[in-house]
Amino acid sequence: MRTHPIVAAAFATLAFAWAACGPAHTPAVAPPPAPAAPAVSSNAAPPAVVSSVPAAAPATSAAALVPPPVEPSASARKPMNVILLVVDALRWDMPWTGYPRDIAPNLAKLRSRSIRYERGYAISSFTAKSVPGLLSGKFPSELERTTPFFTRYADSNEMMAEVLHNAGVRTLSAQAHMYLDKDSGLTQGFDVWKLVPGIQMDYNKDPYITGYRYTPLLIDIMSQPENTSGRFFAYFHYMDPHDVYNPHPEAPQWGSQPRDLYDGEVWYTDMWLQKFLDYVQSQPWGRNTAIIVTGDHGEGFGERVGGVDNYRIWKHAFELYEVLVKVPLFIYVPGLDGKDVARWRSDIDLAPTIYDLLGVKAPDGLFGTSLVPELYGDAQPPRPIIVDLPADTHNHRRRALIEDGYKLIAFGNDFRYALYNVRDDPGETKELSHVDKARKDRMIARYKEIVSRIHDVPAKGGDPVKAD
Repeated sequence: MRTHPIVAAAFATLAFAWAACGPAHTPAVAPPPAPAAPAVSSNAAPPAVVSSVPAAAPATSAAALVPPPVEPSASARKPMNVILLVVDALRWDMPWTGYPRDIAPNLAKLRSRSIRYERGYAISSFTAKSVPGLLSGKFPSELERTTPFFTRYADSNEMMAEVLHNAGVRTLSAQAHMYLDKDSGLTQGFDVWKLVPGIQMDYNKDPYITGYRYTPLLIDIMSQPENTSGRFFAYFHYMDPHDVYNPHPEAPQWGSQPRDLYDGEVWYTDMWLQKFLDYVQSQPWGRNTAIIVTGDHGEGFGERVGGVDNYRIWKHAFELYEVLVKVPLFIYVPGLDGKDVARWRSDIDLAPTIYDLLGVKAPDGLFGTSLVPELYGDAQPPRPIIVDLPADTHNHRRRALIEDGYKLIAFGNDFRYALYNVRDDPGETKELSHVDKARKDRMIARYKEIVSRIHDVPAKGGDPVKAD
């Protein structure tokens, strides 16, 4: 790979920061397999991400007598830039939830400095339905779209980037999958939208390794003064954890099974994502940039669910079980201490949150709610979560309501329902329809009440969608 001069200079500048952080697991910038495999240690300290928290003063110092600073209220804060970082197929079970492998040490460090949600939920269970929701603030069922699995979204849809662009916000994106090109209809309103060079559309899998080219592309975009001299919104999407699960010589070798290889892909993505975070930290505008991290969906590795379906889940799409839709969700905000928020929230809340952080009025009619008051310490009540999978040429329609620790899945045009206690049974091993019929009836009524607010738009153009 021939590195862009600006990118090469950026990495040269950052080399001092990486060296100062002690042993790191990130190799030099070069396409694989050129870099030598670094020593891997769970005790090695990854490079610092961002920290606005000063070191604690000794108890005997005068600083101990000074009251701690009061967090600014959401209403008193100034607008800031926003980077939305999506990691494809990023499962919920990460090191910070107790997963024993250290597959994301750098994300873990960023998360420790962030506002961390107890649970996050994707909008849908695969990219072509979840990302349009992220970029519009609407459920995919509400958007004008075609029928194929790789759905195209009509220009008539109002996308978030269009609203932001019209409000004077610079809108930036780069992608590492050919679906996320102009033909998807998702580029509307973006001032910059680039693709990793050399990739082609593959309708069955994602065979490419892109992290080593993707991070330099992001840095190239962010190094252009016209992109960062004013307010900006950037949406970046790391693709490597998507099937096919490629091995990486730089990563720890956990084995040859699909989950082993997936874990290596997440580690590899985490490594390259950190290089981008280092660049953000090194820039003056980084001190006024919020970073949102989530997954567009989860990933199945043969988990078995209970109930009449009683089958194993592989990869993603087709269903709305927890392993497919429960994802990490945390938000780094400069000037705010990291903290846990004991709430379950949905990625449908991210568009209102992004508008709020940027100081732009959100359009009317969005289902989600801004998380900004919560970020700044204003406690908010629990809210119901809807997950939406409209029918297409490969998927039957599915919807789910998650509330009070329970989950109701609606199949087809609501002809059948399944009930799970996902707080106590996150693996959904016990279907409760015949055990707690009264609760199921209440949740069906609640589900119908909530989804009546969703304006369903039928898909058009292409082969017929899957019928019930």
